[in-house]
Amino acid sequence: MRLLFTTLALAVLVSFTAVSQNNNLVVYSQDGYKFSLVLNGILQNAKPSTSVKVTGLNATNYQAKVIFENKMPDVNGNVYLMWGGNVTSNTEYSYSLVDAKGVIKLKLKSTEPIPVQVSNTPDPQQTTVVYTTIAPPPVTVETTTTTVETTTSMPGANIGINISIPTEQAVISTNGNVNTTSTYSTTTTTTTSGTGMNNNYSNSNNNNNNGGYNNNNQNSYVLQGYSGIYGCPYPMGQSDFESAKQTISSKGFDESRLTIAKQIIGSNCMLCSQIKELMKLMSFEETKLDLAKFAWNHNLDKGNYYKLNDAFSFESSIEELNTYTQSH
Repeated sequence: MRLLFTTLALAVLVSFTAVSQNNNLVVYSQDGYKFSLVLNGILQNAKPSTSVKVTGLNATNYQAKVIFENKMPDVNGNVYLMWGGNVTSNTEYSYSLVDAKGVIKLKLKSTEPIPVQVSNTPDPQQTTVVYTTIAPPPVTVETTTTTVETTTSMPGANIGINISIPTEQAVISTNGNVNTTSTYSTTTTTTTSGTGMNNNYSNSNNNNNNGGYNNNNQNSYVLQGYSGIYGCPYPMGQSDFESAKQTISSKGFDESRLTIAKQIIGSNCMLCSQIKELMKLMSFEETKLDLAKFAWNHNLDKGNYYKLNDAFSFESSIEELNTYTQSH
């Protein structure tokens, strides 16, 4: 009975800790490059900035993408909001974009408690947003038209007009100023833009019997509640997937299960949730990691790939998978 009570108390404590968790994330560029930050496939700041603070984060890790305004290569990586393996709350984690041998990476620089009293004077170099699962609207920039008109006067110029008439000759001469006008103008432009990022981050709202379509392509699938990157058009049907799971489960060794799983994944488009279920059919960490790497190029909702982390037992596997996906 005491063991049961202790277990229940621990479960309540962990549940309370997860609910009460409320952390901040700061990502900044040491070199002053402006960028937009994407967390779990969702754009957080519409206007690029050299420093972005996201508040109201209640998970222990997020898949991050940094998209630079100057068209530099994107930076992908996981940001962890936990310290020493422990869940934290009311903590601000600062990650810097650092150049490591010519490759820009996200690196944890500092952690500190979130101040109880926030300064009324915001940092002009930093954009602060509340974490959202809905991408912000694009920024509209209007350029004002400027027209410059100049007039040049040439005093004392003569204009002579000769008119010949049979009986007499008349000469009409006009003395005065000759004016020339030059006009220079700029074109008025109204630009609506977000970050210049690929349209893969936005989905159409149109629907059909198969769930709609993605990226203005009426022949692909829309996963409800997801607005991240799509890697393939249609996921494997549920009935076919259940049949595939039974086939894999019927094999007694991980090696045989992995071989069949790769055969199935290689000829289908898979949801992250489906890949995770197949990983759970494997007994060993090494086999799970092998399967997750192979499935990356056959995954529909790439922005959800971080959810596979829960299927691993070791942090090293999570890091290895993250490195693999970044390089592919």
